[in-house]
Amino acid sequence: MVVLRIRNSHKRKCVFVCLCVAVFFMYRYLGLPRGGQRIIRKFGLSANSTQFTLERQPFRILGGSIHYFRVPRAYWRDRLMKMKACGLNTLTTFVPWNLHQPQRGVFDFRTQLDLEAYIRLAAELGLWVILRPGPYISSELDLGGLPSWLLQDGSMRLRTTYPGFTEAVDMYFDKLIPNMVPLQYKKGGPIIAVQLENEYGSFAKDEHYMHFIKEALQSRGISELLLTSDSHNTLKSGGVDGAIRTLKLQKVNQRDIQDLNVIQPNRPTMVMDYRTGWYDVWGNLHHVLPPEDMVSTVREILRRGMSVNLYMFHGGSSFGFMSGGLAEPSYKAFVPSYDYDAPLSEAGEYTQKYYLLRDLHSQFNSKFNNTYTVDVNGAPCMTLFLTSEGTNSPEMPVLQHKEAYEPAITYQHLSLWDALSFTEGPFKSVKPVNMENLPVNNRNGQSYGYTLYETTITSGGILKSGDNVKDRALVFVNRSYIGLFMYQHTELAVPDAKGQRTLSLLVENCGRVHRGQDLDKQRKGLVGDILLNNIPLQDFMIYSLEMKPSFIDSLYQASWKTLPETPSFPSFFMGQLFAYGYPSDTFVKLPGWEKGVVFINGINLGCYWSIGPQQTLYLPGPFLNSGINQIIVFEEQEGDYKIIFEDTPDLGMAADIQ
Repeated sequence: MVVLRIRNSHKRKCVFVCLCVAVFFMYRYLGLPRGGQRIIRKFGLSANSTQFTLERQPFRILGGSIHYFRVPRAYWRDRLMKMKACGLNTLTTFVPWNLHQPQRGVFDFRTQLDLEAYIRLAAELGLWVILRPGPYISSELDLGGLPSWLLQDGSMRLRTTYPGFTEAVDMYFDKLIPNMVPLQYKKGGPIIAVQLENEYGSFAKDEHYMHFIKEALQSRGISELLLTSDSHNTLKSGGVDGAIRTLKLQKVNQRDIQDLNVIQPNRPTMVMDYRTGWYDVWGNLHHVLPPEDMVSTVREILRRGMSVNLYMFHGGSSFGFMSGGLAEPSYKAFVPSYDYDAPLSEAGEYTQKYYLLRDLHSQFNSKFNNTYTVDVNGAPCMTLFLTSEGTNSPEMPVLQHKEAYEPAITYQHLSLWDALSFTEGPFKSVKPVNMENLPVNNRNGQSYGYTLYETTITSGGILKSGDNVKDRALVFVNRSYIGLFMYQHTELAVPDAKGQRTLSLLVENCGRVHRGQDLDKQRKGLVGDILLNNIPLQDFMIYSLEMKPSFIDSLYQASWKTLPETPSFPSFFMGQLFAYGYPSDTFVKLPGWEKGVVFINGINLGCYWSIGPQQTLYLPGPFLNSGINQIIVFEEQEGDYKIIFEDTPDLGMAADIQ
């Protein structure tokens, strides 16, 4: 120890200030977090042997996925602290291109989408980060996270080196990656690795594509370890030289691991996506994975010396129209809940899986002591903890209160037809125009929601949609409902009558599929002709009903009517929720309603549908105001006019994952 004896008080103050500045410099620029875990960055995550190393010391990734865009920003800290308390040391997150660039040249990295703030928060809490920037990410999102305006190009070939796609990727990465570069490990940040694309082996339409993605990231300053992630049978076609291959799996299979080791000998083995549960689709059951099955698989992964990332550790919610669809064996839309039967529930509650994992990680960590002394220019310095191994897990954060508020009675009613004056349009077209090619959103097309197509007919007969309705269409004659078009229902009888009548088709985009070979074909709305007595209908008036916040806000200026005894459908219904004091989380339930969308204070919570499995929508407390909260429900066909709030979720009848 060096002792400074400075008699002059002024000099003592100066020295003290200088020392404070020096300490601040070390924390801010040499990467020392407030928790005191690391001090200098020389050697990042490496995969040059059968074990990962960080600062040339053995390092085990105990990771978990939490997506910032699926968690209210007010709860980011809570969810990450719960991750840390479970014994994990690494956060992984996808980056959704479609949310960050909703239009060409328009980018959003603010508030809920402030990725930089999310990563800095992870660093503050002592978590490393594996970044998964895509551009394609899958993740059960609409079009796998790709922006729908890409599909305005009729020749578009997504996930290839087609110039229209690579130019768009370059534009996106030019904005995203420079903000990520300073957050890399060797620059003092928490990002220790970056994943290239996602599951490209199952697509693999262009042998040059993964090289393009790798070069696109590295040329913009990404210098940490690169990874790819695929299922065992697509590992070869999904990899690229210079990136470590990792596995996706639900069960440990010796052959899968052997296949990886044959393709990639003398390298670490990592399960990049160990699936802790599964997603749900409308019209099916709620999928669950028994806790004992999950923990036994994780225990086996750790016993084998492999690194692991839990997908998901906390799923959260796909608020609004974020959810995509499933293509095979037949089209199904994903529900808004992304609970995923994960260790941390949709609303951040501890589950049996969480407690079992915490206990397992505690046992595992107690066997290791991953500490060593860091030398700065050859001089002894301080002890560095690379992982949570050898340290006690932090205390588990206290859970937020859940509230069963008094039911809200809808007291006002606005017909869809009366709301059309607040839409963008109408637009005239001889033939139907798909959503993506509508002249809305600065000519970037419509991404989500509904589109109304109206034309004039002079006779009855057989109306045929073929395969041209994507995905559902309510059909009306003179605004009276006559039937439904879906994938399985492509013919309707139109009643005979004299004179001209208005035929209306309200088409819903239920979600573009999130994966598969036909991503290029995921255009929505009416994508071709509708035939009446085998003659194509023409001369349409088209209304865009994307139901963005600006549209919902504008409805407050509409001429709402007192709820009649027999209201018309489709319609908007307005009610109020009273939340006195500090608002708590709650769950919205709509028994007696058929299908529609719920908005709270202008925020789109997501779709509901009586066919289930999901029966409640998660409503986070931060979305509520103290006092009066406005609720608007868009209902397509049938309403009970009462909105229930419960203190527990209902995700439907459960079935074990096979």
